[in-house]
Amino acid sequence: MDILYEGTLKQNVQNFQVTTLSLNHVEEILLLQDIIIEALENKDRLQPLTLEEFRYILNSNGMMIGAFAGDQLIAFRALLVPPIDEDHLGLDIGLTHEELERVIYQEISNVHPDYRGNGMQKILAKVIMKKLQQADGKFDYVCCTVAPFNIPSLKDKFAQGMEIAALKEKYGGSMRYVFVKELRKDKERDWTDIKSVPMNNTSEQQALLAEGYRGYEMEKIDENFIVKFGQ
Repeated sequence: MDILYEGTLKQNVQNFQVTTLSLNHVEEILLLQDIIIEALENKDRLQPLTLEEFRYILNSNGMMIGAFAGDQLIAFRALLVPPIDEDHLGLDIGLTHEELERVIYQEISNVHPDYRGNGMQKILAKVIMKKLQQADGKFDYVCCTVAPFNIPSLKDKFAQGMEIAALKEKYGGSMRYVFVKELRKDKERDWTDIKSVPMNNTSEQQALLAEGYRGYEMEKIDENFIVKFGQ
């Protein structure tokens, strides 16, 4: 077994191991995804993957890692090498067609409801990004989409230093933030001309993004979620 990381679950007081997943794990992956969807109050917050999509990733079109507590898969995270088509996220953030082959997607990240509160999303993010950067250097950009008000996923992306580069309809009309992280950028940006916009104000966020601003942080003020944009 290809063990990438070992640790102890704080909440469950169990040891766990992070390994590379293969086609042999696809039934466990689908079962865990079903459990997670069933536990969601708002099922629109998650764009689940099909069996064919998981098989596509696991057939050398990306990478996938999973955390196991004993024999049970409790979390997984995937990167996908996307097909180059008119829906490519690189086009949404202003890349040229020549740059699209340098893009990989953070496709999905899921944690079993019984194992939340252990920081698994953050651990798997660090492990898979390290694994990506140890690869052959083929990719310059990591992209993904997140639904507004999917707070755990938004926190996850901002914690990785990803930036909002677009806000638009995807997946048949659902509004999504398009995030990007530039892998070759060595240091964090010093943000200037900072604007704070309520997350529910779509038009103002889109106007700032059209002017070249990037969303880099969010905070909760009273009961409202605010996104900070800068240049």
